[in-house]
Amino acid sequence: MRPARLLLFLICAITLLAPAQDDADSSTKTKIAALEGLWNQAYKAGDIKALDQILDEAIVLVNDDGSVQTKADFLASVKSSNAHATGQQQQVAPESTTVHVFSNNTAVATGVMRVKGVENGKAYVRRERFIDTWVYKGGRWVCIATDATPITQ
Repeated sequence: MRPARLLLFLICAITLLAPAQDDADSSTKTKIAALEGLWNQAYKAGDIKALDQILDEAIVLVNDDGSVQTKADFLASVKSSNAHATGQQQQVAPESTTVHVFSNNTAVATGVMRVKGVENGKAYVRRERFIDTWVYKGGRWVCIATDATPITQ
């Protein structure tokens, strides 16, 4: 009888904890989706301070052409393109975003974005798939890695 009672107790405990985990995951998903939106808005506006707050110091940014940037490189490129108004990417608009929570301190956002810009003097519009990795660090969520890949279909 004891093993059956213990098993029943464990099942009940797990059942009671599951909604709490779902609530925490839901809250994290909402926060990360909001940060993704903030990132897009800050990028469009050239808001270096906002970008600085949401990007980790050691972030790895992999661009759609395969090049890699540090945080300092990325912020400098945003500042430069904002100052010259002929920036490579003039608009980034998310079409979809899905957030996957892996623990209480790690989440991954994936989705598709539409990018408009000018390259070699020619205007372009393309869709890209992105993946951003977020970590809860120092009392806030920060992006530690990002990658964008053009959708060629």
